[in-house]
Amino acid sequence: MAGGKSKKRAKKNVVENTTFKSGIEDGFSLAKSKAHVYKLRRPHRSFRRTRRRDYTRSFKMPGYFAFTNQVWGHLLKYKKTFLLLTLFTIVAFAVLVGAMSQDTYESFGDALNQTSENVVNGQLNEIGKAGMLLLATAVTGGLNQAPSEIQQVFSVIVFLVLWLTTVWLIRYQLSGKKVKLRDGLYNACSPIISTFLVALVIILQALPVIIAVVILGAAMSTDFFTTPLYAVVTSAAIIALGIFSLYLFMGSIFAMVIITIQGMYPLKAIKISGDLVVSRRLRLLKRLIWMALNICALWIIFMIPIIILDGWLKSFIDWLTGWPVVPIALLVVTSVSVIYAASYIYLLYRRLIVDDADPA
Repeated sequence: MAGGKSKKRAKKNVVENTTFKSGIEDGFSLAKSKAHVYKLRRPHRSFRRTRRRDYTRSFKMPGYFAFTNQVWGHLLKYKKTFLLLTLFTIVAFAVLVGAMSQDTYESFGDALNQTSENVVNGQLNEIGKAGMLLLATAVTGGLNQAPSEIQQVFSVIVFLVLWLTTVWLIRYQLSGKKVKLRDGLYNACSPIISTFLVALVIILQALPVIIAVVILGAAMSTDFFTTPLYAVVTSAAIIALGIFSLYLFMGSIFAMVIITIQGMYPLKAIKISGDLVVSRRLRLLKRLIWMALNICALWIIFMIPIIILDGWLKSFIDWLTGWPVVPIALLVVTSVSVIYAASYIYLLYRRLIVDDADPA
C-alpha cells in the first residue's frame, strides 16, 4: 500500500512539474508572439536610425486650405444642427458653470486703460487693448473667479458632451443618415467615462511639457541663464521634454475619436491610435498646427471687433453697460472652436482609416 501511494505521489509530482514547465513555455511563446506582432505594427525602434526609404507610408490628403474648406463646408451644410448644438452648450455652460463676470471684465478693462495712460503714455490703441483683453481672457479662462470643484467638474462634462455629440453627429451625417441634435445628445454620451479616461491619459502625457514650463519659470526667475553652459543644458532639456510630450500626444490624439466606437476600451483605443500615426506623425502634426492656427484666427477675427464695438457703444449708451456682450461672445467662440476641432480631427481620422496602408 505504501509503495502504491509513493508511486501515485511521484506520478502526481511529475504531472505538476510538466504542467508548470508547459505553462512557462506557453507564457514565453505568447510573449514572443506579442513582441513579433508589435514589431510588425511598430517597425521603427527608438534611438535607432530609420532610413527614409524604410518609413515612407502613404497618406493621401488634400491641401491645407482644401481640407479646411471641407471641414467648414460640412459644418455649414448642417449649420442648423450645429447652431443648435452651440446654443445648447452656451446655455448648459452658463447654467452649470457660469459665464465670465461682467464686473470682472470691466474692472480689467479699466485697469488696462489706466496702464495705457500711465505706462505707455496712452499710446496703446484700441486694437492693442482689445488684443490684451482677448489674451487675458484666453489665458485666465474667462477672467472669472477661481471656479469651485463642482464648477470644474461640470465644465469638463459640458465639453466632453460637446465633443462626443459632434463626433456622433458627423459620423452619422457622413453615412447619409438624417439625424437630429436630440439623437446626438441622447446617444453620443454613452462612452463619456472611457472618453474621460483617454483624456486623462493625454493630460498625463503632457506632464513633460508641464515640467519643462516649471523648469523654464524657475530658470528665468534667477540668474541661471547668465551662465552659458547652464543655459545650453537647460534649453536642451526643455526642448527634449517638449518633443517627448508632443510625440506621446500625437500617438493618442485620435483615441478621442476611436473611443466613441461602440464596445471600445481606452487602452485599445490608444493602441489603435498609435498604430495609425506610425510613419505619419510629422505630417499629422503639421495638420494639427494648422488647425490650431485656424482657431486662433477665429478668435482674433470675431472677438477683437466685438471687444472694440462693446467698449465703443458702452462709452455713450449707458443702458448697455450691464449687458454681458463679451462673456456671451466668448462662450459662442469657445463652443464653435470645440466643434471645429472635433470635426477637423474626426475628418482627419477618416482620411487615415481610408488610406489603410501598412506601416513602412
